[in-house]
Amino acid sequence: MLFLLIVSMIASSSSFTMHGRSQLAIRFEQKREMRLNMMQLDRRNFVAICAAGLFTQAHVASPAAALEPCPKGANNCWSSASTDKTRVAAWRWPSDQSRADAIVTLKQVLDSYPQAGQDNVDLGGWKVAVDELGQSGYSRIEFKSGIGNFAKFFNGGKPFVDDFEVVVGEESVSIRSSSRVGDSDFGVNAKRVNFIAAGLRDKGWAAPGVAA
Repeated sequence: MLFLLIVSMIASSSSFTMHGRSQLAIRFEQKREMRLNMMQLDRRNFVAICAAGLFTQAHVASPAAALEPCPKGANNCWSSASTDKTRVAAWRWPSDQSRADAIVTLKQVLDSYPQAGQDNVDLGGWKVAVDELGQSGYSRIEFKSGIGNFAKFFNGGKPFVDDFEVVVGEESVSIRSSSRVGDSDFGVNAKRVNFIAAGLRDKGWAAPGVAA
């Protein structure tokens, strides 16, 4: 009887040990699968992040695409993204200059625009609204008209505001100059574009103007 009791206890102990090992093996396998799933998720995230980075680089490499074209047939807008009469060609810096040097020159010419205006336009001065030339290559400047009769009668006595935008690409600068209100600008945007373009041509750039 004692012998049978001992044999039964040994068998029970063995069964428990095997059961315990089986449970440990199952838990180990579950943890291993979890780690593999996490690794696969990390790889997918990594690929997605890389793809997003490539997309961003491709987007920045097309400066004209970063600007809006003018409305079809507009009489108060010029843009390098336009395909009709409102298109202005991109401005190219000399081939022996780097993009960084071109940004420095561009900023110098933009900063030299008279605060008192020129050729009877932009008499209300200007201010830089967005300055990211050193980061993304983008800048937006707000130009104000004087308080003439049109501003008094049609804009509540406030100056008209125009937006001048530039985007620096790898080889050229795309631009957009437009009025916020009205249909005709009486050549204001063209005079502004031509003044800045002339300043860049003095620096050796190929910077065509537009018909005023």
